[in-house]
Amino acid sequence: MEKWVYTFGDGKAEGNQHDVARLGGKGANLAEMSMLGLPVPPGLTIITDACAAYFAAGRTLTEGLKDQVRDGLRAMEEITGRRFGDARKPLLLSVRSGARASMPGMMDTVLNLGLNDLSVQGLGQDAGDARFAWDSYRRFIQMYADVVMGLDHEVFEELLEDEKGRLGYEHDTELSAAQWQHMVERYKATIEEELGQPFPQDPETQLWGAIGAVFASWTNARAVTYRQLHRIPADWGTAVNVQAMVFGNLGNSSATGVAFTRNPSTGANELYGEFLVNAQGEDVVAGIRTPQDITEAARIASGSDKPSLEKLMPEAFAEFRDICARLERHYRDMQDMEFTIERGKLWMLQTRSGKRTARAAMRIAVDMAESGLITCEEAVTRIDPSALDQLLHPTIDPRARRDIIGSGLPASPGAATGEIVFTSDEAVIAKKEGRKVILVRVETSPEDIHGMHAAEGILTSRGGMTSHAAVVARGMGIPCVSGAGNLRVDLRNEKLIGAGVVLSKGETITIDGSSGQVLKGEIPMQQPELSGDFGKIMEWADANRRMTVRTNCETPNDARAARSFGAEGIGLCRTEHMFFEGDRINVMREMILAADEAGRRAALDKLLPMQRSDFLELFTIMHGLPVTIRLLDPPLHEFLPKTDAEIEDVSARLGLSASDLRQRVDALHEFNPMLGHRGCRLAISHPEIVEMQARAIFEAAVEAARKTGAAVVPEIMVPLVGLRAELDYVKSRIAEVAEKVIGESGIAIDYLVGTMIELPRAALRAHSIAEVADFFSFGTNDLTQTVFGISRDDAPQFLATYIAKGIIKNDPFVSIDFDGVGEMIKIAAERGRRTKGDLKLGICGEHGGDPTSIRFCEETGLDYVSCSPFRVPIARLAAAQAAINGRQKDAD
Repeated sequence: MEKWVYTFGDGKAEGNQHDVARLGGKGANLAEMSMLGLPVPPGLTIITDACAAYFAAGRTLTEGLKDQVRDGLRAMEEITGRRFGDARKPLLLSVRSGARASMPGMMDTVLNLGLNDLSVQGLGQDAGDARFAWDSYRRFIQMYADVVMGLDHEVFEELLEDEKGRLGYEHDTELSAAQWQHMVERYKATIEEELGQPFPQDPETQLWGAIGAVFASWTNARAVTYRQLHRIPADWGTAVNVQAMVFGNLGNSSATGVAFTRNPSTGANELYGEFLVNAQGEDVVAGIRTPQDITEAARIASGSDKPSLEKLMPEAFAEFRDICARLERHYRDMQDMEFTIERGKLWMLQTRSGKRTARAAMRIAVDMAESGLITCEEAVTRIDPSALDQLLHPTIDPRARRDIIGSGLPASPGAATGEIVFTSDEAVIAKKEGRKVILVRVETSPEDIHGMHAAEGILTSRGGMTSHAAVVARGMGIPCVSGAGNLRVDLRNEKLIGAGVVLSKGETITIDGSSGQVLKGEIPMQQPELSGDFGKIMEWADANRRMTVRTNCETPNDARAARSFGAEGIGLCRTEHMFFEGDRINVMREMILAADEAGRRAALDKLLPMQRSDFLELFTIMHGLPVTIRLLDPPLHEFLPKTDAEIEDVSARLGLSASDLRQRVDALHEFNPMLGHRGCRLAISHPEIVEMQARAIFEAAVEAARKTGAAVVPEIMVPLVGLRAELDYVKSRIAEVAEKVIGESGIAIDYLVGTMIELPRAALRAHSIAEVADFFSFGTNDLTQTVFGISRDDAPQFLATYIAKGIIKNDPFVSIDFDGVGEMIKIAAERGRRTKGDLKLGICGEHGGDPTSIRFCEETGLDYVSCSPFRVPIARLAAAQAAINGRQKDAD
């Protein structure tokens, strides 16, 4: 019989930290902590494969699985001295999810399971605290009804708020045992009234329902969205952890909290976290009560008048601090932990590698490497390349005037400006419309994941540094201010009320996630300076990197930015972008609309100095680094006016009648321009265009070499080649121009002519094309379109459905499709280098900045990747990680 259940507790475990695929992250680490002899409540883990089995069996649990769970419960009973379902000394359970990858708050949890109308009495007598027992029972009813039975938890929150209002209470802790008992009866009556069935009293029925609900939560909307955002495979499934309950709500000698071994926002080597006295775990992360600081230093820094754990429970704190240090040394990484103190006794409920900001990740990795805990190579692999976006965006200019309307906790660093919206759906709609928004909520919940992803920043009036909003925002790299208690969020009337101001939906605010300030209006921003820990990590990354990293750009500002980010040349200069600026578009239109070649050449003579000036500036900025210039690629009709008003305006400028211009526009229309008269096809039809661009390139190269003293070797790229004869023809035109410029200038010019591989035929005939080409650059945007036979512009209409239904795992325009597009790249690389061993290979599509695609490029042996300027650091780091991983695989 297959083993579905693994147990842990009392210093023993059937798994360890390396069993993540089977036990999930939480289960593997609970087993590891138990093996280390740490105080871990006993429990069992139902493996991830059981999740797939649950769905395959029509969302039912097999009897074989249930029998193994019962065996595990008996082991827990022996350790705890309690019995599951016993009326006098009940063993109560927590039932939690635990996927391979951390998905905080995305799946469901049930606590205090096993309570019913009889055992609540026994629990109260055994604990000597009836109030605690009834409080735990009402929590269980509310959570179970929401998670398992489908009755929204807000129904119960409203009942409780009404009752507190009637009693004149502000906090839950003010209710007595009798009052909680009254609430339990109201909760059960509401369940029967709303659902037509009573709350289940049989503990086993409760357990099977909870386990099934946790498995089912793998496919809830927020979990699916989170997996898609973080590229977590849908077929992984989740484990289920069933653990003996320990109670932080057993009076003032009990507490519960969340902590990190280092500051997850800054990376400082200091214990960081929050706790609540007389509470259960969900109270801390839900933001219902304002938590207290764990350390005295943090309490003083925050200005709180509430005692720290260090002062309030010094013995438990000292033990916890020692365990934190031990766990960090053991795992060799910053840890995120959950703990409960039950009447002075410390229990560890979870440890995992803590989510952190990019800045914190840099500092932690550098500190650990310099202290000898990890190697420099390991430090490089510890940074998520995509998270570097957090370091590459503006912050508030320190000289700017700040109109502060409120403040909260600096939950996730960085600054953001946007219009106020009060719901996640509004945030998503606004993003689709191109509007930047700040999502303003009392507190966020996992259901807000889509809105949080769409927003520029997040502001909540409740919650701490470890609240849902704070944790998720840090993971996404979105600025967040949480717990802004001096601001009132009026959701009903869609108002944000602050210091002397009332702001409505649609008005603009700025949040500073580094200081916690909330400001009225749009505030000037400044670009970040990349140095210190960032520079050290990049230095180590570059030392481990094989591929070079270039940039895609055609403007001087982008070129300078790319150089500052470490770009080693330009991998794609799209010359057509240069023709859309200012008056150039009119000259371009004049060329397109000319009646004959003579007219086209006359217009091109006007464009020549403009192009030459552009290339000269790029060559000068790059100062001898390679610059790959793609010849004109798009169809000519893209440069022509579209609307009647535009046609009237252009015809007047060019001295044509509107009807003649309209006829010319119609004549150039194509039914499928992506596969039409573009790229090298234009160059063959109108070689005068190639000649002008080639002359501009060569003349600029000569002048730049004179100006900088650095040799310029331009790389001229011919787009959309499918036939060797096409490249032969265009290359011959380029060579003729080169000879003329060399003769006119008296200076020898070295140059390369290559092609983009963006058609399947080019990939298949790469061995022939390589006889003519000096380099290949894979244009993966068009290659993906032509391999799949789908339009990138139209694909979003159905690709999301494909991903949701498991047809494909990832958007192929975001990460390279290894099996199809990737196979074409491998074929072209192998056949091209079979012909020419030193053939230079690169990639210049959007995939050049995607870490997953960069790993593929390293494995395929490409020489460089090219990406947008702000993704250059991401590509440098991803290329280093790919090289390190490749060496590790070879060593294994």
